Amino acid sequence: MARVRSSPMRNGMGVAEHKVHHTAPGWLVRSHRALMPDYNLKSAVYWYSVVVLGVAVLATCGVSLAAASPSVWLTVAFGVAIAMLAALFPVRIPGSTNSLAAGEIFVFLLLLMHGPAAAALAAAAEAAVGSYRTSKRWTSRIASPAIAALAMFGSGSLLHALQRGLDALELGYGGLLVVASIAFAFVYFVCNTLLVTAVPRLKRNEALQWRDLVGVFGWLGIVYAGSAAVAALLYLAFRQSGSGVLMAVVPIIGLLLMTLHYFFRHQEAHEAVRRTESDAAAREADAAQRHLQALRASERRFHSAFTHASIGMALLSLEGKILQGNAALHAFLGEEEPGLADHDIEAFVSEDDVGLLRQKLELLNAHDLEAFEIELRFRRKDGMHLWAATHGSYFSDPGSGAPCLILQVQDITARREAEAGLQHIAFHDSLTGLPNRRKFNQCLATAIDRVRMDSNRRFALMFLDFDRFKLINDTLGHSAGDEFLVQVAKRIQQNVRPTDIVARLGGDEFAILAEDHRDQQSTVDLAERLMRTLQTPFVVDGSDVTVSASIGITFSSFGYNTPDEVLRDADIAMYKAKEGGRARYALFDAGLHAEVGQRVRIERDLRNAIANGELSLVYQPIFDLRSAELVGLEALSRWNHSKLGPIEPEVFIPIAEESELIITLTDFVLRHACRQLKAWQLKDPAFADLRIHVNISARDIVHDALGQRITQAIYQAQLKPQHLALELTENILMEHIQNSLPALAKLQQLGIGLSLDDFGTGYSSLAHLSNLPINTLKVDRSFVRDLQSGSNEAKVVRAIVRLGVSLDKSIVAEGIENAQQLAQLRDMGCTRGQGFHLGRPQSADGIEALLDRILVQRAHSLSGLPSGDAATLH
Repeated sequence: MARVRSSPMRNGMGVAEHKVHHTAPGWLVRSHRALMPDYNLKSAVYWYSVVVLGVAVLATCGVSLAAASPSVWLTVAFGVAIAMLAALFPVRIPGSTNSLAAGEIFVFLLLLMHGPAAAALAAAAEAAVGSYRTSKRWTSRIASPAIAALAMFGSGSLLHALQRGLDALELGYGGLLVVASIAFAFVYFVCNTLLVTAVPRLKRNEALQWRDLVGVFGWLGIVYAGSAAVAALLYLAFRQSGSGVLMAVVPIIGLLLMTLHYFFRHQEAHEAVRRTESDAAAREADAAQRHLQALRASERRFHSAFTHASIGMALLSLEGKILQGNAALHAFLGEEEPGLADHDIEAFVSEDDVGLLRQKLELLNAHDLEAFEIELRFRRKDGMHLWAATHGSYFSDPGSGAPCLILQVQDITARREAEAGLQHIAFHDSLTGLPNRRKFNQCLATAIDRVRMDSNRRFALMFLDFDRFKLINDTLGHSAGDEFLVQVAKRIQQNVRPTDIVARLGGDEFAILAEDHRDQQSTVDLAERLMRTLQTPFVVDGSDVTVSASIGITFSSFGYNTPDEVLRDADIAMYKAKEGGRARYALFDAGLHAEVGQRVRIERDLRNAIANGELSLVYQPIFDLRSAELVGLEALSRWNHSKLGPIEPEVFIPIAEESELIITLTDFVLRHACRQLKAWQLKDPAFADLRIHVNISARDIVHDALGQRITQAIYQAQLKPQHLALELTENILMEHIQNSLPALAKLQQLGIGLSLDDFGTGYSSLAHLSNLPINTLKVDRSFVRDLQSGSNEAKVVRAIVRLGVSLDKSIVAEGIENAQQLAQLRDMGCTRGQGFHLGRPQSADGIEALLDRILVQRAHSLSGLPSGDAATLH
């Protein structure tokens, strides 16, 4: 029988795409990975199924043969032994990885003599020996006998049924039996091959392919057919002449296999010797041919080096005179041929690089250098300078034998220009041409090192940030913003010393490094001069643009070690200037470190407080000033720090905005406020129309998912959109007007109210106000606080009320603290208000008590507010 040397069960090894399902018990998964690491789920199930079925077939065969006579058992045992012995000594076919064994003949013979049970046992035994010999994998050693038993029992049953049919009909079936045996052999071949190749196909998650039958195993079908034909002939001879025929045939078959074995071995040895001699001769001939070709190629290269080289080449005398130059060198230097002959090479080299070339040539002549490669600037006939990679070495002329020098010149001008351009791009801002942050950090690091090495050296660093630069981009466009930055860069450069370094760090942030300044006052004078000159209007896109800058200043006297430390402190000082009112400068001092440390601590603790639910909400009532009814509540966040105690919103909310925690904080307020409002609305139908007001920040306005966040909070609380009002300040809205309008318009379309907080303190125009999707204007408390009859504040409030009425917008007055203010606002026509006089911000329990008192008053047909927590509006 023919065998493949490598076990078929190894095909596809390592390509398993899926392991045992994660829901299987842990011990089962670990066992599978240890024993069958390359089997996926499908291939493992198939393997176990084949093995179980094979064992069942072998057990059935053993039971069926148990009742047979001793002579049958003896014959079966003899046939099994012969099949196993033949599997141990296969005959390998020269020129292939396959081998032949005679065991299959006896397996087929047992099938014809004693039926499929005997043949299945023999096939399994023969396969077990063969797989043990060819494979080290236990899975193959178990599965191969099982597959052989299954294939033989199934296909052999068909042949046995046909054989019994022929016997029953008492036909002369010698020829028919041979044909049927051959057909059976092909059926057995197909079954066996498909069962074997199914494993690697399943490992790769591939379907069974019929081409496998004619691939690695295709030739086995022919061998099986021949073995089956021989077995059929032996069976016919056995029926006519008895068992003596078989006893005579077995030695003949063994002798035949031994003869084939030695013949094939001799043929292999002869072929190996012939191949070795042929390979050696071929290698020698190939080496000789290559050597001859190399010599010819070298000779051709030598003769055509100057005429065909694409780079400039020249032969020089030992003194440096040009003996011969090729066409490429003439073209590179702009000379006509043969205009270079008898000229000194140094005459064509830039004066700055002549010394370097002369030094290399002297070392070459002194035999201190075998070759050199340098980059030089050459001067063309037209005066242009070009860069060239220049390589020089000794050269012996085959014709004259006189030693000389050979010089190769390759134009690298484009590369050097590109490198210079990339160097400039890497270290300079593409918009302004100023050094960028990377270059500035290098200069600053150098300045720090100089101060460290010389205590008399000093420097100052100024950090500039333009106030409301984003407004230019939003109102005039980004191209106008770029034009503004270019003009700013020029104006700054015109007002500093030539030795000062001006850089653009990014956006509208600029930095100035002033080394060797006289004293701090000189730096302050520079800052004041810059502030004055920057306040002069810029003409941008045909419009006058006036801006201011906030400047932070620090000095080398603080003993810095890294550029980041210097920029950090200058940035801190700049923010101090912004907090002081913008359009000013601030000097860094050691006290700012503690302030920054406190801010960092608050930011860290705030992040944990939001994550751990340590924040809380209070609610300030909003009343209708005419009917004295509670119409809404404003949700306000509060933070009671575990160690620092209560932290004012004026402290932690700006920190949240700077650190982008404000998005999470706003979501926290939205979710809790909406849920709480819904609970109060369900308390009594009288509160069904209460509204909740929630403040949103500048970062919320420009957040891409603002609409999704708000609608999700409403949906989760099962709140109607018209019962939510979002409050944003006038300045925030105007700074982000271009980007915020579409989102705000969509929210208004949903029915969500939009309120303009602190109205009157910002810089919105009437043209914008009339087009903004705003429902409510909230009068800032600063106007209400100083509200007196005939005062300017009273005029402003009255104007705002009239403006709101004309624009069909509600007016809410903030900061009502006494009855006089309440009466004036009501006389002016202000419809709604909030403040300590009406009701202080209270916890949810406090508002719950307030609602209970309102219900009690309603039950007694009383109007107005209960005393105690809120003043009466009458």
